[in-house]
Amino acid sequence: MQRTTTTSSPDAGLQSLDPAGTPSRDATHFRRIIAAKKHAIDAEQELARAVADARAAGESWTVIGAALGVSKQAAHKRFGHSSPR
Repeated sequence: MQRTTTTSSPDAGLQSLDPAGTPSRDATHFRRIIAAKKHAIDAEQELARAVADARAAGESWTVIGAALGVSKQAAHKRFGHSSPR
């Protein structure tokens, strides 16, 4: 029997699987998704640091928005709450 569990841990879903009722499969795609998610999180953190550094250096929201390809208002809405480092 297979149960569905909502959680943030990638292993939690695996814990709910019954090996007797779950066919064995290659985990290549599963591992690739986990790696891509980690890269996305790392990239998002780097972007937030880059924006915070730009603000600390005196860059305007207009310049930051232009670099992001969004309006200054959109840039401020997304990153304005972040404190520099």
